[in-house]
Amino acid sequence: MIVEKTLSELVVGHYVTKIAKQNSSFSLSAPGHIKSEAVINHLKSKKVLSVFIDESKTLVAKPKLPKDKATIIAEVKEAKEIFEQSKAIQKEVFASALNGTTLDLEPVIEITNKSVDAIFNNPDSLACMINIREKNEYLLEHSVAVSVYITIFARHLKISKKIVQHLSIGAFLHDVGKIMIPDEILNKPGKLTDEEFTIMKTHASHSIDIIKKTPGISKLSLQIAAQHHEKINGFGYPNQLKGDEITRYGRMIAICDIFDALTATRVYKKGFTHAKAFSILLELAKQNHLDSGLVDEFIKCVGTFPVGSLVQLNSKKLAIVEQRNDGDITNPKVRSFYSVKLNHFLNTQDIDLTDTEDFIVKGVRAEDFDLDMNKIIEMLLMQG
Repeated sequence: MIVEKTLSELVVGHYVTKIAKQNSSFSLSAPGHIKSEAVINHLKSKKVLSVFIDESKTLVAKPKLPKDKATIIAEVKEAKEIFEQSKAIQKEVFASALNGTTLDLEPVIEITNKSVDAIFNNPDSLACMINIREKNEYLLEHSVAVSVYITIFARHLKISKKIVQHLSIGAFLHDVGKIMIPDEILNKPGKLTDEEFTIMKTHASHSIDIIKKTPGISKLSLQIAAQHHEKINGFGYPNQLKGDEITRYGRMIAICDIFDALTATRVYKKGFTHAKAFSILLELAKQNHLDSGLVDEFIKCVGTFPVGSLVQLNSKKLAIVEQRNDGDITNPKVRSFYSVKLNHFLNTQDIDLTDTEDFIVKGVRAEDFDLDMNKIIEMLLMQG
C-alpha cells in the first residue's frame, strides 16, 4: 500500500517510491529503502516535506540489545590478552623453527581457536588490537595480525567456523620460514637488491617445509600458508600458480598479508593509512596480482574507517573509531580524546557521526602527532 509520510514520520527501513511535497526541485535517482538517519537528514536539507512509501516493502529491523560499557571494556581487555598470548606462542614457534625442532601445534590450535571465538562474538575487539603494534616486533605481530584479518574476512564471507579455524592456523604459521632469512635482509630499511629479494622469497619454501613436518597440521592450513605470495597472473612464488590454481582461501590470505604489511609501522618505516592501503590493493587487483572481487569484499569487511583506527574530525579533534554504522559506513561512532589545535588531551566524548554536523576529514596514525597508540587505548579503557 502506497501512503504519504512527512519527514518526521519517515524511519530507517521505509521504502520511498517518490517525493510527495517539497519546497525545491529535488528528485530521487531511484526508489529505495531508507538505510540511515543521514538519508532522512539529506532529504530535509533538500527541503523535502513528505514522500510516498510502499508499506509492503518496509524492512523491520531486528531489535539489538546494546552492550553496556562494562561488556565492551571486558571484550577489549580479553582481546588484548589474546593478542599478547598469540605473540608469546608465535615467539615459541619461531624459536622451534630456528632450532630445527618440530613445531608444537597444540598451543597454536588453542590460541587461534580463542581468537576465532572472540572474533565470531565481536570482530571489532580484536580488530582494535591490530592497531596497537610495537615497531620492533613486526615479525611476531604480522603473523598474528594476518591470522586475525583472515578470520574477520572469512566471517564476513560467511565461511563455516570449522574451516575458519584451519585458515586461522595456516595464517598464524604462514611466515615461520622468515626465521631462516638473514637479519640484514629481513630487516633492511631500503629496497632489496635482486639478489637479496631472491633470498627473501625463499622464506615461502622454508615455511612450507617447516609446516609440512608439523604433526597434526591440516591440508587446508598448509595450503593457505603455501599460497600467500602467489599471484593471479602467475608471477607469484614459490610455485608460480596462476588463476584457478590458487584457491579462494589462498587469494584471501594474499590480500590479508599485503594489507597488514602496508599498514604496519616498523622501526624504519611508517605504515600507510587504511585508505592508502585500500587504494594499493585496488591497483594490485587491476594488475591481476589479486582477486578483484575479494579485494572489494575485504574493503567492505574492514570498513572505510576500521574499528580501532584513528581519525581527524572537522572540529580539529582526534577520535578513535569505536563502532561502524552499517547504514552509513563513512560516519561511524567514534570517541574523541585529543585537540589537534591545542596539542593536548581532552575529556573523552562519544560521538555518533550520523547524528552531528561534525565529520571525518581523514584517517590518521598516532605517530603523526607523536602519540603512543598503546597509551591511547589504555587511557580510553580506564575512562570506560
